Amino acid sequence: MALPAASFPSSIPRTGEPPGVSLFSGPPPRHRPSRASMAAPTRRDTHDGARGRYSHISTDAFSDDLYHHDGGPRRALRWATLAAAPVGLYKASVTRFGRRRGPALLGACCLVLVLTALAFHSRFLSERRSWPLLGATSSVVFEREDLRRIWEWEIASGHYPSTRAIPTEIGFTSPASNPALPSSAALKYPTASDGGVVTWTVGMGAERIYPEVKNRPPEFGHPPRPIPGSIADLDIILENCDFDTGKYVRDCHELLRLGAGLDNAVRLRREDVEYLRYIYVLDGEGDHITSRSENSAALLDPPPSSKRASGEWEHNLPLPPHSQYNPANRQSSPCPEDDPRIFHMFWAGPFTDKPYMAMMAFLFTQNLGLHLENPATERNVCRPQLWLWVSRGPADTMPNEAAEEEMHEELRSNPWALPFLHPRFKDIIKFKLWNTTEQLDSIDELRDDWRSMSDKLLSTVKEDAHKSVGSNIALDGKSNETHATYNKLPVVLSDLVRFVLCHRYGGVYLDVDMLFLRDWEELWGWTGAFSYRWSHEDRYNTAVLRLRRGSALGTFLLRTALRNGLDFHPTTVSRYLKEAHMERLLFRIPDALFDPAWLNTDHRKPHPWSSIEYMQRDRPPQPFFTDWSLTSSAPYSFDNFFNTPPEMSAMPAVIGFDGFFRGAFLYHYHNEWWKPFDTARFWPDLGPRFAEAEKMGRAAVAEKHASFPVGIVDKDKRDLDWATVLKRTFEAYVRGERPNMYGEWIRW
Repeated sequence: MALPAASFPSSIPRTGEPPGVSLFSGPPPRHRPSRASMAAPTRRDTHDGARGRYSHISTDAFSDDLYHHDGGPRRALRWATLAAAPVGLYKASVTRFGRRRGPALLGACCLVLVLTALAFHSRFLSERRSWPLLGATSSVVFEREDLRRIWEWEIASGHYPSTRAIPTEIGFTSPASNPALPSSAALKYPTASDGGVVTWTVGMGAERIYPEVKNRPPEFGHPPRPIPGSIADLDIILENCDFDTGKYVRDCHELLRLGAGLDNAVRLRREDVEYLRYIYVLDGEGDHITSRSENSAALLDPPPSSKRASGEWEHNLPLPPHSQYNPANRQSSPCPEDDPRIFHMFWAGPFTDKPYMAMMAFLFTQNLGLHLENPATERNVCRPQLWLWVSRGPADTMPNEAAEEEMHEELRSNPWALPFLHPRFKDIIKFKLWNTTEQLDSIDELRDDWRSMSDKLLSTVKEDAHKSVGSNIALDGKSNETHATYNKLPVVLSDLVRFVLCHRYGGVYLDVDMLFLRDWEELWGWTGAFSYRWSHEDRYNTAVLRLRRGSALGTFLLRTALRNGLDFHPTTVSRYLKEAHMERLLFRIPDALFDPAWLNTDHRKPHPWSSIEYMQRDRPPQPFFTDWSLTSSAPYSFDNFFNTPPEMSAMPAVIGFDGFFRGAFLYHYHNEWWKPFDTARFWPDLGPRFAEAEKMGRAAVAEKHASFPVGIVDKDKRDLDWATVLKRTFEAYVRGERPNMYGEWIRW
């Protein structure tokens, strides 16, 4: 006879159960089911029968149904528990500490929790991204009256050709005359809602004409040189390239490419192309010159935002008479004395293929007149120069008398430097010895104070003092050097160098790890100062820095940095400008112009708990570089340029220089000092005219890597990397085997 099925009472009585059944723990008694239940099984019994003769253990007491059914008694219970928590905490505090001390301690704990939450919000979620009370002292060292004077000086000197509004905190109550804006520029008069503050200037200059720039028949195949004296309208570029407004680098490059005629007359866009015109020339003369008295504007007295003690303010701000604005259409010479076209670069350590490539790109792209027997015959063109400042020590404070001659001797014995000592380049490339003492003593803003603070300049990298300067390039790709281990002393020094050079000599400072991609004529025409944006972040990257010689803005930056510990790091400089409302005097150009791969290779985490967010990979520019690295131990690097991934490596040799971020002005490969541009031909491959440099380079390779393959036929890489293609393109131009990017052949 079969045993009866076991039946366990539920922890919660089910509908239809006898009222006398009680809840208990332990094994229940066995009993035989009634005939009625056997003859007419209930719905649950039918369900149990499908599983076997024995019923399942009821789990109704642990079911989630009560959390989800309409009415939600568990949800109501949860809210009731939360509502009762404060009362419970209060009672517990009174019971444990008494009626007075208990509530006081409870309130103090609540206050600590609130302040902790606010601190974490300030550190990780706010724009400031710093802990409260740490570094809270303002970096501003000038009073508001002096800040207004700096704005006045820059506007009157024609250094503000932008239509962007002046910050209301400056407090102009009457519009300043702006010789760098056309008289037709829109003017917004103050209203009652503005509190009487003027944020716009009155244009007094010549009108702007935006021509269509393109080659005319039969000049096809290469883009035209920029119109002498033409100017890039950075306001239009910002409108079309600003990352904050959702603009893509790819679309920005199309604007830059088509508006400058860099599409080689391949007219793929035909309709609605007026917006592509961002380059203008000046027409007529207009009223360019305004006296300082006509330009003065009253200052409101808003409450100061700085926390600096009154005794720490800078007093008697020394500003020279403002510069007379001299637009391109009124210049007697294409190269004005107060605005020389000088590219400054700074280099420490042995001369390698990195400064070599920066100079080769300079020769390939800039309007240097190398296609003419006598460049001086073209009188309407201003030829730029490249000055490489060479550092021969950690700080170069006291070089000996023979230091300059020793520098030139080292350059003559270096295969990478020797080609640029050729007489053909003597007027366009100059090597300068960096002397920290002489340079800082020549700056009025620093002369009397820098010695007392010189120990702070390199204090952040004292641990690098024992390291050798320069990087050891590994041709086999197995270098142990990374972004975390290379010597950063020259990097920190260069943060100071760029501001000193631009303030003393004028021009533009560029980091050596940047390659020219097009003529800079239109950017030289922009009379204001500029730098560029640090990827997606709201700060500057001063790897590109343009300052006018002896400008009020330069004085502000030098004195502010001096009073803040000689700190010239880009992040700190961004803080100086933001807190003093000077950001718009240093135009922050979108990184698409100078660092076109940065957004793709970078990432961000909006919150510590969120996942990594990549940017613009749905519509990347050409070529598409990511942070994926074949050889680098750094998780995020610019390795794709030097070691192009196999799935992308057919492209460089096919499309070449013309397909490399076409439209951008520069490419920045960010400190990859230890990676060679060309592993198979690691020497200056410039032909018979520079045979001595090639011989020296080959000998250096043979001595350093005796087993390294030398040759281009059977030892060359099958798929050439982007870095290799650009190096060989520039070298073919110097050898006379191809023209430069504008179709000009070099003449010797």
